[in-house]
Amino acid sequence: MNFGVNLSFAIKRWPEPPVWARMVRETLGLNLVQFTYDLLDPWWPDSIRHTMAAEVRNAANDWGIVIESAFSGLANYCFDGLLHPDASGRRASLEWWKRAFDVAAEVGAKASGGPLGGMSVTDASDPRRRDERYRDLLEAVGELSQAAAVAGLERLQVECTPLAREIPHTVEQGRKFLDDLEGRCKIPVKLLVDIGHALYQPLYGPKAHMAEWLNALGPSIGAFHLQNTDFQSDSHWGWPDNRGLFDVASFASDVRQAGLADIPVFLEIIYPFELADEAVLANITSSVMHCRQHYAGELIEKRQTA
Repeated sequence: MNFGVNLSFAIKRWPEPPVWARMVRETLGLNLVQFTYDLLDPWWPDSIRHTMAAEVRNAANDWGIVIESAFSGLANYCFDGLLHPDASGRRASLEWWKRAFDVAAEVGAKASGGPLGGMSVTDASDPRRRDERYRDLLEAVGELSQAAAVAGLERLQVECTPLAREIPHTVEQGRKFLDDLEGRCKIPVKLLVDIGHALYQPLYGPKAHMAEWLNALGPSIGAFHLQNTDFQSDSHWGWPDNRGLFDVASFASDVRQAGLADIPVFLEIIYPFELADEAVLANITSSVMHCRQHYAGELIEKRQTA
């Protein structure tokens, strides 16, 4: 099964590659991860970056772990990125992404991506400026696809977010975004769909359902992020958690019916930095067990009875 874990659980606790690699393999029983740039900032000096990237790759190889992709992470999401209102800010983000692609290739990943940025309230409320930012974004992604290809990556992944000032944030906008990129990109651009984003009811309404995203976007989806949520926040909780309402088995059924069972799924749990390390380890372990049982179990059972 293409089920793995985003390394967000390891930041500020287990940043050493041999440590998290052993945890992923021995404690969590997984061999697939999505690397996060929260563990290796692309802005770091080249000599340091090269050395640390080699340590990541070697640790993954030593423990039989596949680094399927690399993800922008929590720190980068705090910035306006490729939708910054200032052209200098957008150029800085463009450079960050190009360096990130080099890191992705160095650690052995075949894809990289994440949210692309957010518009300011001023830009988003002005139709002309909003249109300018969108055209800037298309141009930037086209340029980044060239850089990613040079780095040796096979695809870019753009995460859909539940914010109206970010792109893409709806199914329709996701399809338009990909259509508008046609002819601009050197390698494929895919969407990364986080279930906590897609089912965020304050934006999408109480009838939001994963099937809408899966059926409409289908082959355009490159990966999923899995989290426990109450549908009222971008929760990123694990299991068990009595606040969370997400049904993993139901998600697996939706994925199977949409013909997307081979798309990688990464558990992405984001813990408070102040939470005790022992509590984090216990919860990420139980979360992986829960998802393997209900996600992988559902798919395997349906395949066996098909």
